[in-house]
Amino acid sequence: MRFLGNIEAKTDAKGRAFLPAVFRKVLQASGEESLVMRKDVFQPCLVLYPESVWNEQMDTLRKRLNRWNREHQEIYRQFVSDVELVTLDGNGRFLIPKRYLKLAEIEQGIKFIGMGDTIEIWSAARAEKPFMEPEAFGKALESVMGEDDMKCEE
Repeated sequence: MRFLGNIEAKTDAKGRAFLPAVFRKVLQASGEESLVMRKDVFQPCLVLYPESVWNEQMDTLRKRLNRWNREHQEIYRQFVSDVELVTLDGNGRFLIPKRYLKLAEIEQGIKFIGMGDTIEIWSAARAEKPFMEPEAFGKALESVMGEDDMKCEE
């Protein structure tokens, strides 16, 4: 399952948005019916996880954390507690609860960004924030990908 694209949209007065058709098609092709929404850990945006991807994330996190370690339990609790189950209506709309609109500083304009197995929802006003300057991006990509090339050449 791969979500790709950068799509602008708007929420209505109640906070509902249409999931872009290209993303709905990916969900349907994968047999996914539900999404899980949570605020991103690092950025002021929302993340939509297909339910199967969310379950994999929870399983991975649970395996890395010790139930008998207080800090680990707090990490797990915080990660899984503030989520919202999202279902699309017949028209492909879903509700973004008011608290999530506030967390992501969304007023009306939004931008959906396909991130492979998840979808980010950004305030249109802040949608440039997640991106690097072109020169910095090129250098970072060269650094990351160049390391792999060196391993392959050995």
